[in-house]
Amino acid sequence: MENLGLGLTLMLIGMVTVFTILIIVITLSNALIRIVNKVCPAEEAPKKKAPAQAAKVDSAVMDIINATVAQITAGKGRVTNVERI
Repeated sequence: MENLGLGLTLMLIGMVTVFTILIIVITLSNALIRIVNKVCPAEEAPKKKAPAQAAKVDSAVMDIINATVAQITAGKGRVTNVERI
């Protein structure tokens, strides 16, 4: 019985130790994340132009693009959007 009590005591001490260390790691990780976010904020992605502001493509150019896509894909392809870069 003495060994069983010692085993349970060691198990309890080990579990409390692991739990405490995990709490410390989580707290320090959160603190590090907050510090890094304050020092180096995330870069903003460049905003894309709205489709209404994009330059219109000439109808002759659109016909050529459609014919080319149809020829390359044997009539299975279809142009859904054309944007000037």
